Amino acid sequence: MTRILLVEDDKIIVNNLSAFLRKEGFEVDAVAGQRAALDKLGSTPYDLVLLDISLEDGHGFSACSAIKANFNVPVIFLTASDDEYSVVAGFDLGADDYITKPFRPRELVSRIKNVLRRSKKLGTTMEYKGIMIDTEKGLATKNGRDLYLSALEYRLLLVFFNNKGTILSRNRLMEEIWNIAGEFVNDNTLTVYIKRLRDKIEDDPQNPVIIRTVRGLGYRVGD
Repeated sequence: MTRILLVEDDKIIVNNLSAFLRKEGFEVDAVAGQRAALDKLGSTPYDLVLLDISLEDGHGFSACSAIKANFNVPVIFLTASDDEYSVVAGFDLGADDYITKPFRPRELVSRIKNVLRRSKKLGTTMEYKGIMIDTEKGLATKNGRDLYLSALEYRLLLVFFNNKGTILSRNRLMEEIWNIAGEFVNDNTLTVYIKRLRDKIEDDPQNPVIIRTVRGLGYRVGD
């Protein structure tokens, strides 16, 4: 199980976020300050650190610097400090991602998985109903055969697989693809690409069992 260290001094955030991440399958420990965080990392192996800038003792920037200097673990800043200086400083200190509060919990999970994947803490392959995605090679196959997906089809499939079991609204899908692709995706374009993707991955595209429509809500892959 993936183990996360949450470094946050707001008890309400700690309780709510820890409960949510545990429901998502992560093991979570929480500490309020820099000293306790470094002590924890020195005694327990963690796969990722979620780090606030404002801490009970020390400072998020100095904590990130110390973590990166002494431990081989990815760090995601999770903070209300959204000014350009703070974001740039965080990345300059070696942060692997920077997320500002308030944040969308599902987006946080997706970005945690992306960071873990980049750091090789999460497997580079994902599989469901015969569909295999190899994120290291950027390849999607069905029963061992290349699906020959276009770049946007592949990105769309990756969003679904990274959020297995979650209902994704059309707006959420457009936001995700737009963010990843760096280009505008409208409602009509999304419809076209979902149809093309189903044509390639479903045994019967008219009765899909992989990308299922949840009437009035959106789409879901997995239970």
